[in-house]
Amino acid sequence: MQITEAHEGDILVLKPEGDIDLHHSPKLRALLQGKVKEKCPKLLVDFSAVPYIDSSGLATLVEYFQGSRSYSGKLALAGLNPRVRSVFDLVRLTEIFSIHDSIDAAKQSLA
Repeated sequence: MQITEAHEGDILVLKPEGDIDLHHSPKLRALLQGKVKEKCPKLLVDFSAVPYIDSSGLATLVEYFQGSRSYSGKLALAGLNPRVRSVFDLVRLTEIFSIHDSIDAAKQSLA
């Protein structure tokens, strides 16, 4: 799995590419823990190149979400394919995370 980072104004956009599973989630976890330490104010995760996520990937995102709450950090997810979206729906994380169909909609939610 590769993860690219780009700053768009005051929003950090992360784009993971590949499965987010038990094998790859530690890389994402380490990156997100660093963003919590830096107190990243606005984070958008572009899931358009993620075909699969498992419970370890979900736990990684929940951990970031909880850590960012201490400094009022904002998180938005975008571009989830139907398979990945169904995993979020199944465990009701759609009630916690700000999930959007497009990058532009996610950026607007972070504004």
